[in-house]
Amino acid sequence: MVKGVDWILISAVLLIVSAGLFTMNSFVSNNIFFNRQILWISMSFLVFIIFSQIDFKFLRRTNVIVWIFIISVLVLTTLFILGTVSNGAQSWFTFGSFSIQPAEFVKLVLILLLAKFFSRRHIEIKNIRHVIVSGIYAGIFFLLVLLQPDFGSALIIFAIWFGMVMVSGISKKHLLSVFLLGIISFAILWAGVLQPYQKDRLLTFIHPLEDIQGAGYNAYQSTITVGSGQLLGKGIGYGTQSRLQFLPEYQTDFIFAAFSEEWGFVGVIILFMLYGVVIWRILVNAQNGATNFEILFGLGLAILFVSQFTIHVGMNIGLLPVTGITVPFMSYGGSHLMVSFIGLGMLMGMKKYSRAAHKDFMKNEFLGV
Repeated sequence: MVKGVDWILISAVLLIVSAGLFTMNSFVSNNIFFNRQILWISMSFLVFIIFSQIDFKFLRRTNVIVWIFIISVLVLTTLFILGTVSNGAQSWFTFGSFSIQPAEFVKLVLILLLAKFFSRRHIEIKNIRHVIVSGIYAGIFFLLVLLQPDFGSALIIFAIWFGMVMVSGISKKHLLSVFLLGIISFAILWAGVLQPYQKDRLLTFIHPLEDIQGAGYNAYQSTITVGSGQLLGKGIGYGTQSRLQFLPEYQTDFIFAAFSEEWGFVGVIILFMLYGVVIWRILVNAQNGATNFEILFGLGLAILFVSQFTIHVGMNIGLLPVTGITVPFMSYGGSHLMVSFIGLGMLMGMKKYSRAAHKDFMKNEFLGV
C-alpha cells in the first residue's frame, strides 16, 4: 500500500475510469480505443504513484514557476511549426502511433502559476492590478491555444483563471469589471479570431434545431442518445445510437451521452456521485495544504475538473455548445488522462507535508471575509 494516498479519492477515480472503459468497449469488437486506453491508464496510474511520493516544496520558488511558464509558451508556439493537424486543429505532437496534446498540460501549468501568484498576493487581491496581471498570464495561454484553433481547451483555461480569481477574494466591483472585460473579449474574438465552424457551433447552441443535418447534428444526436437511456438504460453494449453510429465521437466528446444511453438516469446519478466524491476529497486535501500555495493548487485542480465535467455534460444534453471537451478520467485520450493523474499525484505529494487548516484561517485568508 502506497503511503500518503487518499484511497477514497482514488477508488472513486478508478470507478469512473472503469465506466469509461465499459462504454468504450461496448460497441465494436477489437476496439482500438479500448486497448490504447488500457495502456494510457496503466502509464498514468504509474506516473500518479511516482508523483505522489515527490516533495513539491520546490514549486514555491518563483524562478521554477517562471521557467515552467516560459517552456510551456515555447512548446505551444512550436505547435504552429511542428504540430499535427487533426479535425482542423493544429494541437498535437505526433510520435509514431501516439500523440500528445500540450494544451492539456498547460492547464496544469496555469494552475501552478496562478497558485504561486495569488499565494503571495491574496491579501492584496482587491487591487485590480493583480487581477489584470494574472489575466495577462492566462491570456497568453488562452490566445496560443485558441489560435490552434482549440476553442474547448481555451474555454477551460479561461474557466481556471476565472475560478481562481474568484476563490482568491476579488471584490464585487472588480468582479463586474471582469464580466465586462469578458464581454468585450468575446466580441473581439467573434469579430476577428473565431473560425466559421466555431461560430456555427455557438449559433447552433442558440438555435439547436435549425440545422440538425449540419452544424447541429452532433448536439441533436447527443440529446436523443441521453434521453433514450430513460430510467435504467438499455444495458451494456445495447446502446443503439452509439452502436449504429448515429452518435459521433462516442469515445471522447460524447462519452457521457453513450454512457447515459446504456446506464440510464440511475447510472447517471451514480456517476455524478462519484465525481462529487472526487471533488470533495480534492477540496479536503486542499484545505489541509501546508501553505497558501498548496491550498490554491488544490482549489485550482477542483476548478479544472468541475469546469470540464460541467461543460462536457452541458454540451451532451444540449445546454451548452459543442466545444470538443473531454470528461475527466472517462473519455478516451492519453494527454488529458495523464494530466489528470499527474494533478492528483501532485496533490497527494503535497498532502505528505500538509497541516490541519483552521476554518477561520480559510475564511479570512481566501474568501476575503
